[in-house]
Amino acid sequence: MLWQPSLPETYTLATPEDLAQRITERRRELGDKLVILGHHYQTDEVIRHADFTGDSLKLSQLAAEKVAQQGAKYVMFCGVHFMAETADMLTPDNVAVILPDLSAGCSMADMAEYDDAVAAWEGIHHSLATQGWRGRVIPITYINSTAAIKAFVGHNGGCVCTSSNASRVMEWALAGGTHPRSPGEDIKIIFLPDQHLGRNTAAQFGMDVRTQTCVYDPRRRKQGEELGGATPAQVLASTVILWAGHCSVHKLFRPEHCDEIERLNQTKRTKDRMKILVHPECSKDVVDRADLAGSTEFIIQTIRASEPGSHWAVGTEVHLVKRLAREAAERGVHVRILSDCQCLCTTMFRIDQPHMCWVLDNLVKGKVVNRITVGAAARKLALQALDRMLKLAPAKPAAVAASVD
Repeated sequence: MLWQPSLPETYTLATPEDLAQRITERRRELGDKLVILGHHYQTDEVIRHADFTGDSLKLSQLAAEKVAQQGAKYVMFCGVHFMAETADMLTPDNVAVILPDLSAGCSMADMAEYDDAVAAWEGIHHSLATQGWRGRVIPITYINSTAAIKAFVGHNGGCVCTSSNASRVMEWALAGGTHPRSPGEDIKIIFLPDQHLGRNTAAQFGMDVRTQTCVYDPRRRKQGEELGGATPAQVLASTVILWAGHCSVHKLFRPEHCDEIERLNQTKRTKDRMKILVHPECSKDVVDRADLAGSTEFIIQTIRASEPGSHWAVGTEVHLVKRLAREAAERGVHVRILSDCQCLCTTMFRIDQPHMCWVLDNLVKGKVVNRITVGAAARKLALQALDRMLKLAPAKPAAVAASVD
């Protein structure tokens, strides 16, 4: 996590209304020089100032598009660090991408470090070679990863994926990735950093995740277990090797929350029963109990397209669910969060109006603070991994009815 200096009291003691007015005034002064992007998980007070909202990749692509259209010089990314990195890679060098609070990181992205990935790559290959295996290993990284991990994946012939196209990218890798699979050739995948998205995607391909996947935990390697807690036999038998990472928000949704919805449904009339809709970053035992699982955009579009009178229990970040619930209520659609626990992205929550106002005050004075940049070498390799994803055929449907063991 990067260090964020404390803000002066003129920001920390200001009222939300005063800060909102000051932000609006500064935006007016900066005009087309500025684009503000707001991730879906941001609070309402941040979203109100965003020019565009979306998931991480959509916003980075919008940044590049709008910078080109209006000649913007500054992009304020109200998200977390890896998102700002992606936006920096997709925009020209003369555009400053700014993260309002440098401490807004991503715990999942932080679970996969470059040196650990290199050590895993070498250890897995050594183990497989020792056992006489002669196939290829292709890395895939979820977009929720650092630029360094994207560069590692790009360098080793791999690809980035999102939650909406993970199955398409996995299909690409199993077919050989950058080089078509030769007859009889064995392909294995290392999937970073979210084990749950990797496991749920593998299950979509009919894999028995108990025998055809295993977990590599870099913390266990540092404790002396060469294969991160997996055995040589497990690595040899696995088609997909899952990195031991997870989303701290989606991990909070548990099978018992789904069971509670099912108990509530037993007391309701058929038309009032809730459907469970979750993100594939949730664990497989939650996804298996859900009616539908899909990306953030899929969740939003599913609720917006749902019939009046329908009821939904949604397993994703609380601020997004609350906004969806308010919007859906106007059409007579009932939305609640799957769990009553506070399923909040705490690092995203660090982006707030005081930090936004501080950034904009500095920009008006001609000073850029909290600029996020990716070095040229990492940028080149990471873009290879991103470009491979973007050049693939259109993704398959963003979600499918959840499987049941």
